Amino acid sequence: MNKQITLQELGLRDYQEIWDYQETLFKRIVDTKIKNRREDANLETANYFLLVEHPHVYTLGKSGDLSNLLISEKQLEEKGAKFYKVNRGGDITYHGPGQVVGYPILDLENFFTDIHKYLRFLEEMIILTLDEYGLKTERSPGETGVWLDVGTPFARKICAMGVRASRWVTMHGFALNVNADLGYFDHMIPCGIKGKAVTSLNVELGKKVIDEDELKAKLLKHFSALFESTFTLESTTI
Repeated sequence: MNKQITLQELGLRDYQEIWDYQETLFKRIVDTKIKNRREDANLETANYFLLVEHPHVYTLGKSGDLSNLLISEKQLEEKGAKFYKVNRGGDITYHGPGQVVGYPILDLENFFTDIHKYLRFLEEMIILTLDEYGLKTERSPGETGVWLDVGTPFARKICAMGVRASRWVTMHGFALNVNADLGYFDHMIPCGIKGKAVTSLNVELGKKVIDEDELKAKLLKHFSALFESTFTLESTTI
């Protein structure tokens, strides 16, 4: 089992461009697995972890409700935002500057074959990272992601998640609000969950800006420990 993960930090990139790139990596892993099965080969399958930031965009999961987007196509254009229907789970999500977005594209057969456990590990990575900032976050029963003040009228989400998996290969991932402009969340019903707010780490800590590179290092440390994996940084041009 290959527990080595290729880390790629891609900077600010268009959502469609990175979605297409995810699909390329995803197919590469799946094709290797098919070759192994058909030809009784013993080829190692790769694992990737993409860190990226997107310009303003709203994405709707395959089981999502379009009515959870609260603005028109013209208003999207006025706000400099795009909209895509995507092939992950979950409902509607916003991505934009000030978010740390992570897309692990893993062959889970290198780690464990349990999607529920995979999602819980992603949540745990976020919870452990935010604990280093003195912020107590937790899971909300039946609602994937990471939250504050669950079970109170002040419940608010700080990290959204949505994944796709086929043949135990994952794509899509998480979006953690670090220095996010929360005004963009007013134009949707986040994840289709009414009556619950969204927050960002800088807001919770009362700071103007959080060092995102420092936060990424903490995320990767906890991911590596949870998945018993190691990272190799690789520069790439898409």
